[in-house]
Amino acid sequence: MSESTQDKDMPVIDTSAEAQVAQTPSVSVEMPAESNDETAAPEISPEMQALTDEIVGALKSVYDPEIPVDIYELGLIYRVEVTDDRDVNIDMTLTAPGCPVAEHMPVWVQDAVSALDGIGDVKVNMVFEPPWDPSRMTDEARVALNMF
Repeated sequence: MSESTQDKDMPVIDTSAEAQVAQTPSVSVEMPAESNDETAAPEISPEMQALTDEIVGALKSVYDPEIPVDIYELGLIYRVEVTDDRDVNIDMTLTAPGCPVAEHMPVWVQDAVSALDGIGDVKVNMVFEPPWDPSRMTDEARVALNMF
């Protein structure tokens, strides 16, 4: 999405490897292109923080039926972007490309986020680069799966 079409206050949830330094999903807002201070934390309005929290909560309601951990804590959500019109674009992956619920899980994610008040269209993109690996899981997921 281009800078001209994205509201600077709209949340982007980035769970990329770079955002995984602390091994937990992080929430960030894209900085304006003219910003020269890359270390400054972006401001997010209380309304946008509430929307971000609701989206994360919806994502945490979706589980892989074979794993007793939600897809957010598993690290399957790579990126969530909210547009000016509150449309939501989600990049997600699977624990393995041959996952038995591969065709169903994106629909579950779309349904969970679409059910939130004030959300426009929801698009879920399946991505396999970078491939998922257990290092993307949060500590909460590791505890639930006895992977310490």
